[in-house]
Amino acid sequence: MAKQLLLVRHGKSDWGNTNLRDFDRPLNKRGKENAPEMAERLIKRGFNVDLMVSSPAKRAKSTAKYFAEAYNIDHIQFEESIYEANTTALLQVVNRLNNGADHIVMFGHNPGFTDFANELCDADIYNIPTAGMVLISFPFDSWQMVSKGTGKLVFFDYPKNSDEV
Repeated sequence: MAKQLLLVRHGKSDWGNTNLRDFDRPLNKRGKENAPEMAERLIKRGFNVDLMVSSPAKRAKSTAKYFAEAYNIDHIQFEESIYEANTTALLQVVNRLNNGADHIVMFGHNPGFTDFANELCDADIYNIPTAGMVLISFPFDSWQMVSKGTGKLVFFDYPKNSDEV
């Protein structure tokens, strides 16, 4: 069975409290609206989720929780290495994913996610906006086989994208 990886950048975060570490920044009002809205769009597309993997940073975790609620999923796997990850670190996370899961959603951050999407499928995405999603499919039945240029871009969607399904 082919694998599908959905990269979701966390929703818009709140910069109001300058004392917070970057890791602890929460979602702002727009972030809290966009995340469930994007999860609904995903459901409308008929995308099934086998596993959710997220950066443990607060804004990524909160975004993941909105998607988990929409899908009635009660477990999110947190991966420390997604936070502030470059493409090499992200590929290591993907290569370690459970092969029993064919459709995986990963929640994380830029610039790593935009670079990673472009590297996996030779896409030409300038920037994945907050709460943006990129779905990439791979012709393998093993996550270990995923590497640079092996994916195919299925769709790129984000909150301000008006030509949604």
